[in-house]
Amino acid sequence: MTFLARIRLVTIFLILIGVAAVPVCAQKLGPDGAPNPDASVTSQRALLEQAPRIEGRIDIPDVKASVLMQPAGRTWDYFHEVLLHWGGAIVIVGTIALLALAYLIIGRIRIAAGRSGQKIVRFKTFERFSHWLTAVSFVILGLTGLNITFGKILLLPLLGPETFSDISQIAKYLHNFTSFAFVAGLILIAVIFFRDNLLARVDVEWLKQGGGFIKSKHAPAGRFNLGEKMVYWLSLAAGIAVSASGFLLLFPFYGTDIADMQLAQVVHAIIAILFIALILAHIYIGTLGMEGAFEAMGSGEVDLNWAREHHDRWLAEQLEREGGRPSATPAE
Repeated sequence: MTFLARIRLVTIFLILIGVAAVPVCAQKLGPDGAPNPDASVTSQRALLEQAPRIEGRIDIPDVKASVLMQPAGRTWDYFHEVLLHWGGAIVIVGTIALLALAYLIIGRIRIAAGRSGQKIVRFKTFERFSHWLTAVSFVILGLTGLNITFGKILLLPLLGPETFSDISQIAKYLHNFTSFAFVAGLILIAVIFFRDNLLARVDVEWLKQGGGFIKSKHAPAGRFNLGEKMVYWLSLAAGIAVSASGFLLLFPFYGTDIADMQLAQVVHAIIAILFIALILAHIYIGTLGMEGAFEAMGSGEVDLNWAREHHDRWLAEQLEREGGRPSATPAE
């Protein structure tokens, strides 16, 4: 064998050894020393950071079906299954606890002068219809929405899989179709009460006097005080946000992709939880928190002394229009 032939043979041998050694060096071992079949030279996190999702090739026209893995879905799942549960529970239970504490400390705000036996119309029939249309639909949406978030934790262990599944299916249909009634009521309220909820100078004075919660001070107000105006504008903003995001979820992938749908669900859930907390405070003031307040949306009439103590500017305007004669009713 010539010298040149020997060099060729040694070179080929070294190349074969190098090729065989590369996979062995690259291969990672498990804790027990055995080869790890899931190991890779590049970590999974590094691979996921290189692209927002992992896609394959398909023959059907639905492009979404080609997504094999979307790392952002893990973030969304953590939000929905962990953060939303804890955050929602803290906000809702915390609001109820604060309202209970307020009731224990302040108590029910009574009519200081007592009932006069005379009443005045505060809300007309169509105004009350618009309010109750929105209120009832909101309660249905709130309860069915809370079932989506907390049902698996609270109801499933008590009712069992079959009963919980039936209830959740009905709740989902109620949630979907009641949303249209809620939007209709929201539009009516936005139009009917828009003018009365614009900010005015009297609102500053109402704030200075403690909003009527300081017994020694009288807080002047028009048809709606500053607190009620804040509830109106916050409810309107939250209603628009929760409705827009809700319709994106109700009609998925119409101009949206998976990331947009996840964002819509996050926005919908967060706004809904805060909205529920706001309405809980609104319900408290209108029922347990203040004597005579519920009558405004119940019968539509309020006691003259109640109106004088809480909405004196509005009462003066109404009495001037009616010639100073409110409707007389027997004292309760």
